[in-house]
Amino acid sequence: MTASVLTACIAVAHLLGLLAAMHAVMHARTPQGAIGWTLGLLLLPYVTLLPYLYLGSSRFLGYRAGHHAPAASTQAGAAGAAPPLDPGCERYAAISALQRRPFRGGHRLRLLIDGEAAFDAMLGAMAAAKHCLLVQFFIIHDDTLGRRLQRVLLERAAAGVRVYVLFDGIGSHALPQRYVDELRAGGVAIHRFATHRWRNRFQLNFRNHRKILVVDGARGFVGGLNVGDEYLGLKPPLAPWRDTQLELAGPAVADLQQLFAADWQWITGAPPPLLASPPTDGEASALVVASGPADPQETGSLFFAAAINAARQRVWLSTPYFVPDHAVRAALQLAVLRGVDVRVLIPARPDHRTVFLASTLHAYAAVRAGIRVFRYQPGFLHQKALLIDRDTAAIGSLNLDSRSFRLNFEVAALAVDHAFAAEVAAMLNADFARARAIDEREYREAPYLHRVAMHVARLFDPLL
Repeated sequence: MTASVLTACIAVAHLLGLLAAMHAVMHARTPQGAIGWTLGLLLLPYVTLLPYLYLGSSRFLGYRAGHHAPAASTQAGAAGAAPPLDPGCERYAAISALQRRPFRGGHRLRLLIDGEAAFDAMLGAMAAAKHCLLVQFFIIHDDTLGRRLQRVLLERAAAGVRVYVLFDGIGSHALPQRYVDELRAGGVAIHRFATHRWRNRFQLNFRNHRKILVVDGARGFVGGLNVGDEYLGLKPPLAPWRDTQLELAGPAVADLQQLFAADWQWITGAPPPLLASPPTDGEASALVVASGPADPQETGSLFFAAAINAARQRVWLSTPYFVPDHAVRAALQLAVLRGVDVRVLIPARPDHRTVFLASTLHAYAAVRAGIRVFRYQPGFLHQKALLIDRDTAAIGSLNLDSRSFRLNFEVAALAVDHAFAAEVAAMLNADFARARAIDEREYREAPYLHRVAMHVARLFDPLL
């Protein structure tokens, strides 16, 4: 390559870096992100241009956030007086306004602890489907559990049930095309969630991290479990795998259907069938909380901040990735200052080394602020659970990190019900009994280079 060609290539790279830096200044969600990308793109465009192409965008373009208004057809048959709401729902009016839909009363809730109980319930519910199955997971593996799911889906499709399946194209990157083709040949409508439009085409950020199952419009499941043998605790070194799923029946199942329908329509251009969600004899009040990078606000972060700010007695959190942003960190610190019992449960074993290093540094800062942080000892903790006071709990797919706050599509169910909150409290008490409390020595006594690595990892908070 001649000197003139090399000079021209360098000039083009810097010009593209300047244009990308202007885009970063205009569109980055945080000042820190804008500064980091801008400096890199201006000073080292040959290094940062390609990562910015794949990771720089923080807004999912072209997607209509369809989780705010349930379709009218899902409410058919729900005539009559609405079931009463728990008075405690009033404390979460900001979350309801953020979602632009109300809490609904009259739900039956079932807590499903760990993979065996959760998949027995979910596969059993699917096997009993008569009309329609909506199935969505971030990860589906072609292993023993994945093939169990495949058999149930094929059996239901052969029985005349309409079966719709979504999986994330990056999360399920190892899923062989053979698995998908076998389902399609058996009458299952199955698609991978992908950016698929030119404005998002190169982005790795925007993942559909939701786990949703709806059976005949009547029973819904949300939580942290994907489809793979590791979620049954069958793959060391992370085994046993600690996770939680929630089954709900009642009017909020219609909102889960609508969420699935929005994602399905984005990929296929046509909605799946939406069935009426029949009433139940349950008493719990519930709100489906959905978030994603197409939202005009940072819904995930605002959800956690609002829930924590509503607490007066306790805030117990279980999360595999503890990388809170400023708003959530401030809400936790303010809760401590109000005299609230604030506890955070995180893993003792890493599945992603960089996130684990950043989480360790955040845990140190949290302990110094008076937040009690615990490391779960028996295996890997993947559970996403939130307990507020003695009446409120949330189970879903949201982690305490930037990806769940602003980059991934997520879902959770927020339930206000004393009996259900007591179940979640008992579950978390058992988890804390198997955990070790963190003190400041974990950080201070770590080797110097290990502490440096923690601080370096924290620089990547906006991408973790």
